[in-house]
Amino acid sequence: MIIISGWLSVDPAGRDAYLAGCRRVVEAARATPGCLDFALAADLVEPDRITVYERWETDEAVERFRGGGPEPEQAAQIRAADVKRYRISAVEPP
Repeated sequence: MIIISGWLSVDPAGRDAYLAGCRRVVEAARATPGCLDFALAADLVEPDRITVYERWETDEAVERFRGGGPEPEQAAQIRAADVKRYRISAVEPP
């Protein structure tokens, strides 16, 4: 299992619009074979921060969906980012 997690920073005044513009991306990801979860969410404390969380069955599923990355107009709005890919070897209930 692959988890992609981290954060993006965008202009606080444009964060809601940025997230609204990502709706199609979230819908497309969730419809992609191998996607177990995909979410982008506004941070409750920092007004410029967006939390990224994705869970995939395989690296191949991620790459099939991701292709070249975010659309240029979305990428231009990102001020900073810290997003990492994690390979999970075991999953257990809490």
